[in-house]
Amino acid sequence: MSFFFVETKSLPQQKLYDEGRIVFPAVLLSSPSSNNITVNPSDLIEAIKDQKPWIDSILHQSGAIMFRGFNLTTASHFNDVVEAFGFHDLPYVGGISPRTNVVGRVFTANESPPDKKIPFHHEMAHVNEFPSKLFFFCEVEPSSGGETPIVLSHIVYQKMKDRYPDFVKELEEKGLIYTRVLGEDDDPSSPIGLGWKSTFLTQDKTVADQRAAKLGMKLEWQEDGTVKSIMGPIPAIKVDKNRKIWFNSMAAAYTGWKDDRNDPVKAVTFGDGTPLPADTIHDCLRILEEESVAIPWKNGDVLLLDNLAVLHARSSFQPPRRVLASLCK
Repeated sequence: MSFFFVETKSLPQQKLYDEGRIVFPAVLLSSPSSNNITVNPSDLIEAIKDQKPWIDSILHQSGAIMFRGFNLTTASHFNDVVEAFGFHDLPYVGGISPRTNVVGRVFTANESPPDKKIPFHHEMAHVNEFPSKLFFFCEVEPSSGGETPIVLSHIVYQKMKDRYPDFVKELEEKGLIYTRVLGEDDDPSSPIGLGWKSTFLTQDKTVADQRAAKLGMKLEWQEDGTVKSIMGPIPAIKVDKNRKIWFNSMAAAYTGWKDDRNDPVKAVTFGDGTPLPADTIHDCLRILEEESVAIPWKNGDVLLLDNLAVLHARSSFQPPRRVLASLCK
């Protein structure tokens, strides 16, 4: 069945920017003419292929698109949707969070415990090879909580620059250094519990060193079997669509990179190694929360993010919840 998408401002959580010209996130439903017809996953895939230039323009403008009401029920359906866009796959090398491959290009999202909130971040902003696009899919909606809050990065940059111009200037000049201690194997109790074997997709330390170096990362092997990864100095501010963006994982690392091996306050510093000001980081967290949008998941939802334009987080939740993800170059 052929149909056209319709963009809607139908959810109370959506925000308006640029004098109402930008809706964040964009929400795409099937056209009204197909309301009385069941839209199957295969119809959605056909529509994506047929209307991809228009969808790309919406993503460019809004930074995020939610597809709702298309009767997607399985990881395989989601994989087919990802494939329909034609983006190249990005292997999860250099990431920090435990994930499990489900099918094809589909992985579980961060598997950290449900009572732990995952702070705002750009995916893999702590390395120099990161995805340009992210897909999320709700296979099982949470009984409560569990949203994936999102926020526009250029808005965060402007708010921080207005409030802390000296700090932002120093950040632009020095960049950031991210430091993390990795165990040999995965630690599912930790939100940053990916072991070095899974991080670099190898059991060979030499290969791990090589893959780390490709990402701009240095590894220091410890006598207890752990390894310290050091990334940076790396820019904390980038330019996207001719505007500066808050492209970093500073707040996430400073407040969330915590487990038996890691002290979050030491996880991220200015690029010269000097500490970050705690009060400024915590106020940044408040700005992120104030500007964010958190739409409750419904079964079958797909959320597409421009990883340069949008930071995302994860709210704590009451199980069950199963949200899957796919990373694209």
